[in-house]
Amino acid sequence: LEWPVFCSPTGASRFYHPEGELAVARAAAKAGTLYCLSVAATSSLEQVAAASSGAKMFQVLLFKDRSVTLELIERCKRANYPALCLTVDAAVRGKRERELRAGMGFALRPGWLLGHALNGSLSMPHFVQRTRGNNLFAHSQYLGEQLDPSVSWKDVEKIIGAWGGPFAIKGLMSVDDARRAADVGATAIIVSNHGGRQLDGAAAPIEVLPAIASAVGHRIEVILDGGIRRGVHVLKALALGARACSVGRPYLFGLSAGGEEGVSKALDILRTELTRALQLCGCVDVKDLDKSILQCPPDA
Repeated sequence: LEWPVFCSPTGASRFYHPEGELAVARAAAKAGTLYCLSVAATSSLEQVAAASSGAKMFQVLLFKDRSVTLELIERCKRANYPALCLTVDAAVRGKRERELRAGMGFALRPGWLLGHALNGSLSMPHFVQRTRGNNLFAHSQYLGEQLDPSVSWKDVEKIIGAWGGPFAIKGLMSVDDARRAADVGATAIIVSNHGGRQLDGAAAPIEVLPAIASAVGHRIEVILDGGIRRGVHVLKALALGARACSVGRPYLFGLSAGGEEGVSKALDILRTELTRALQLCGCVDVKDLDKSILQCPPDA
């Protein structure tokens, strides 16, 4: 990557703009960074591969029907995706009260949502062959039914073997889990609490990052996900041991406001802010960053 910030997987991006994931993938490629496509995307992995020649990673889940996961892996290979990401903190859906109150942000436009969902223009195409109905409601129901809370490290190891390439595990928040991820063959871990939406009161990723980076940073790439809103947040994460950061909400804000150009603008703002923060800290390269530029608690 040309710079240490990439676009994390977010489902149903066409909720925010008609071009959805395609716009995000193109903008990420222009920025010289990676786009991670969600398994719950509203564009297929093949469509995204055709839309952008930039670096891409695909997010999978371990479903009760393992053949679904294995089928997606084979499709990623055929579409030449360089990397795979397994999300492990969503096997049980959290009680997302904010989403329940907001109606996923579309409570004021129920007619628009219903119409697009029923006619198939809003759907999760990765599940189209697995459900009777080709619409968002059928696919969402199938996804929920397939979530498997019984996943073990042996399951993860098998999936890593089936993929056979760069493999990230997203959703880890402890040193022990980070070590296990390295032991089973993952090449990266993404420290994440799922945007704070899964478990109320969970630690922030930046709080557990230093211990995880210290424990496994020499064995595996450590990436921070969550809470990145400014370039200086990226600087702090890198100083605490992260190799890179992923962002979700910032690029979705840009997507909502201006499609592909909006995503490019959001990424450009982060790049400009990070560059300025580095200059003001007297650093000419992100590789020079360490804890010495921060005022950290003694045990951080």
